[in-house]
Amino acid sequence: MRIRKYIKGDKIIWMVVLILLVISLLSVYSSTGSLAYQHRSGNTFFYLFRQLKFILLGLVIIFFVHLIPYRIFSRVSVFALYISIPLLLLTLIIGTNINEATRWLQVPGIGLTIQPSDFAKIALVMYVAKILSVNQNNIKDFNGVFGKISLAIMVSCALILPANFSTAAIVFVTAFSLMFVGRIPVKYLLLMVFTGIFAFSIFIGGAMLFKQEGRISTWKNRIENFVNGEGDNYQADQAKVAIVQGGLFGKGPGKSTQRNLLPHPYSDFIYAIIIEEYGSLLGGILIIALYLWLFFRAGLIIRRSKSTYGAFLAFGLSMGLVLQAFVNMAVAVGLVPVTGQTLPLVSMGGSSIFFTSMATGMILSVSWGTKELTEEDGESGDETDKVSVSNEDEVPVVAPTGKESSKRTEFEVNA
Repeated sequence: MRIRKYIKGDKIIWMVVLILLVISLLSVYSSTGSLAYQHRSGNTFFYLFRQLKFILLGLVIIFFVHLIPYRIFSRVSVFALYISIPLLLLTLIIGTNINEATRWLQVPGIGLTIQPSDFAKIALVMYVAKILSVNQNNIKDFNGVFGKISLAIMVSCALILPANFSTAAIVFVTAFSLMFVGRIPVKYLLLMVFTGIFAFSIFIGGAMLFKQEGRISTWKNRIENFVNGEGDNYQADQAKVAIVQGGLFGKGPGKSTQRNLLPHPYSDFIYAIIIEEYGSLLGGILIIALYLWLFFRAGLIIRRSKSTYGAFLAFGLSMGLVLQAFVNMAVAVGLVPVTGQTLPLVSMGGSSIFFTSMATGMILSVSWGTKELTEEDGESGDETDKVSVSNEDEVPVVAPTGKESSKRTEFEVNA
């Protein structure tokens, strides 16, 4: 039995994901030497096989998720959002503190820690895509459309913010971009931005007033150090040294010296280690090109999609993934303050790989679902842009005409 016939979706995306996972295995093995000597009596293969296990499980997740018709994600989106909110709340109350941040929940019995915020990002995109897709005819409805979406975004970001400002910002920007693409009126979007700024100011002021600053002092120090170039910039400085030492062509695989000095060379600053060993050309530019290629292929999926939900889902998931990648790389090269974001599909860790794999599988599901729908239209000989309704959960909605109309004159919508 050939497994190839079960592998569907965009083959280029599959290839990009496999390349990133191979890079992950090599980079994690190279950057965990000090960690192995500190915690595993010098067993450098421990973290190699551990990462290999995570990668194989991630591929299994991609495979099974990508076989699920993407319309199913629309039907479970509300349930997924309702699950993510209690998980985020639970993390704030009894979450595991790692590296002075309470972002993880420990799964009982297996000892695995997960970041509920990773799941919340996916659930929120699924939900926002659903609300936008079923309301394209009444997209200016303030309470029915904008109210539902903005409430979900604000609640999710508010629960993520106290322990993880950078993730909350990425979630907000991703959802904001999805709303903009979904034709939410600009005045509504501006209202949400001002409301978010006001709520954030209240949070900061209240925390400082009652002397419950928590992570606020960490954010303040990182921003001040970044702006002034003074203070404790140890992590950022060591990352810059790694990049400079790597030059154009790198020192060679396994020859990094900064991996012994950087606090987290296998996660937050793995991009700096990749450049040090493989150089700016082969390592740095290649990683950037892979993520841009992934986003480009996702754009092609969106362009040919005749389903508004599929298009919105693919855009939101790919936007969030690539945005996180570029934030991580920007930190490594000193363009933004230290954030603690991992490099998707590359950094060490199970939670990040598992949820990124889930998002990738969903994008691939949209890819093959869109392709099959297009082929069915071609075989039927229908030369119009009208999409047939395959079940009672999908209804055609006429798109706006005139300057705002796109190549698709009707949308396939999942109720």
